[in-house]
Amino acid sequence: MRASRLVSILLLLQTRERITARELAARLEVSERTVYRDVQSLSAAGIPLYDEAGHEGGYRLFGGYRTRLTGLTAAEAESLVLTGLPVAAADLGLGEAIAMAEAQLKLMAALPPESRDRAARLRERVRLDARAWYQDADAAPHLAVVAEAVWHQRCVRLRYLRWEAPHEVTRTVEPYGVALKSGSWYLVARRAGRSRIYRISRILAADVVDQGFERAADFDLSRYWQDYLDDYDARRTKGRAVLRLSHDGMHRLPHLAEPAVVSEVQKTAVTEPDSWTRVTVPVESHDQAVRELLRLGADVQVLAAAEFRSRMAGTVAAMSRHYNRGNAVGRGQAARGRGTGGRLNQK
Repeated sequence: MRASRLVSILLLLQTRERITARELAARLEVSERTVYRDVQSLSAAGIPLYDEAGHEGGYRLFGGYRTRLTGLTAAEAESLVLTGLPVAAADLGLGEAIAMAEAQLKLMAALPPESRDRAARLRERVRLDARAWYQDADAAPHLAVVAEAVWHQRCVRLRYLRWEAPHEVTRTVEPYGVALKSGSWYLVARRAGRSRIYRISRILAADVVDQGFERAADFDLSRYWQDYLDDYDARRTKGRAVLRLSHDGMHRLPHLAEPAVVSEVQKTAVTEPDSWTRVTVPVESHDQAVRELLRLGADVQVLAAAEFRSRMAGTVAAMSRHYNRGNAVGRGQAARGRGTGGRLNQK
């Protein structure tokens, strides 16, 4: 514990021009007397530090002394300043305040003076948030257990709720890694020689078992995850629709549609004589496409497929009936109100 505290004092001295014994004591949660003894020990070990007396005084390192205890180059430390995701670390059980503070301290200590200000500005002015808009993050009470199994390469027994029947199943898997996507955690694991994805919020129970496993030497988590996402998009958007978009529709679409849809619009766009644009887009299902395209209102027209066009037309017609009926009811209520008002005035 004392050795760790001595390292912390040394790193703090590297990140500050000067620091008082009182500040060190408060930061390390020890007494000022303990700080005095620790500073004497550092001096005895050959660390060139001295104490400036007075109101503006404090401990300082002499001659720009720096230690390489962190083992990080300046470029490495600068790049790591932006990799911290406090929410993700807390979810994984790695977000203890003391541990995170020590990690940040070591990063800052590894930076040369000319880069330290830049790193401080990055921390103050850039926020990384992995959660999706307008959604609460998935509840994942078994994430810490799964993460423990990943760290220690131990098999884990899952009771899992899936979409298809039978809905509740029990599986023993080899956990290779976890991934955070738009506020939801996923487990990448192997079972029966095949890699699979499990949404951690759908895990009903998880127990680490007393059985290790050997990771496949050629497995790359980042590459597997990206390949999975690409394949998922290809599988879920097998359908195609032909649309016409107004000038405003073409400008609004990039703000409403997925990148894959926008990309196809750009590739297939053909401007027609009336200034509308004919495009072909991928669709997951007709129901899903109707919901998405209704956001464009009158700036979109479905040409094909025939079933999709019919479903879109039926939805718009039903909406029209609702509003026409509402207008009739409104006019009737207004007329009755005028009649009542007239009688009251007569009284």
